[in-house]
Amino acid sequence: MTAKIIDGAAVAARLRQALAARVATLSSKQGRVPGLAVVLVGEDPASQVYVRNKGKQTVEVGMRSFEHRLDASTSEAELLALVARLNADAAVDGILVQLPLPKQINADRVLQAIDPDKDVDGFHPINAGRLMIGQPGLVPCTPSGCIMLLKEVLPSLTGLNAVVVGRSNIVGKPIAQLLLQADCTVTIAHSRTRDLPAVCRTADVLIAAVGRPEMIRGDWVKPGAVVIDVGINRIQLADGKTRLVGDVATSEALPHALAITPVPGGVGPMTIACLLNNTLTAFERRYGA
Repeated sequence: MTAKIIDGAAVAARLRQALAARVATLSSKQGRVPGLAVVLVGEDPASQVYVRNKGKQTVEVGMRSFEHRLDASTSEAELLALVARLNADAAVDGILVQLPLPKQINADRVLQAIDPDKDVDGFHPINAGRLMIGQPGLVPCTPSGCIMLLKEVLPSLTGLNAVVVGRSNIVGKPIAQLLLQADCTVTIAHSRTRDLPAVCRTADVLIAAVGRPEMIRGDWVKPGAVVIDVGINRIQLADGKTRLVGDVATSEALPHALAITPVPGGVGPMTIACLLNNTLTAFERRYGA
């Protein structure tokens, strides 16, 4: 058996196509479209690329894109003032402050200042609480994308054993909540879990989100499991070049898994698509669309 490769780029493209159709309908009925504001502080190269891609894809699905690029010396007070203006701006339905922020700015304070109903990253404590107790809210984008990719292979997750390796507030904890809502039996493991390989081998669904290159070995994967690899790690090769790998040793896992996401091209493309989906959701909730 060789695992099916789950094509995240194709799934993300389908989602963006569906979003574009919904936005066009809203535009014709309401005369306005959702708006996404993205704030970038500083000149981190990876963040610049990510923000540029967000802006491009926002416009491609018919939404309005508002980019705010601030100098690296921007103070916390200045950034909080901008967030307050965006909270009050009727044209803005979603707000995203790109992380990481410069050291003089407390990221938690900034994220908590965003209106929870415009918090399209899903990081605000109120949205985390809504997710925990099963109320409607804005869910972090990468976990949402992971669930969509799982359902490409497993339309029903009911009763499956799911193991999430990683306990971050951004991926590990929220995806565990989403799996619980899908009626999985969920174990959250991490780098200090005793006998982690044995725990992983119990998983019908294995989510790797620990941030360590190829930490999950092939023989940790239960035969027939579906593996979602959230990790994206750049490693140095012997010839001096670099390449991206996930948290799973993919070549080793292929003979064991039923299906697996590649790195790159798996979970990554879903993140921006789910961000746009959250922006449309925020718009629809504001206007009862």
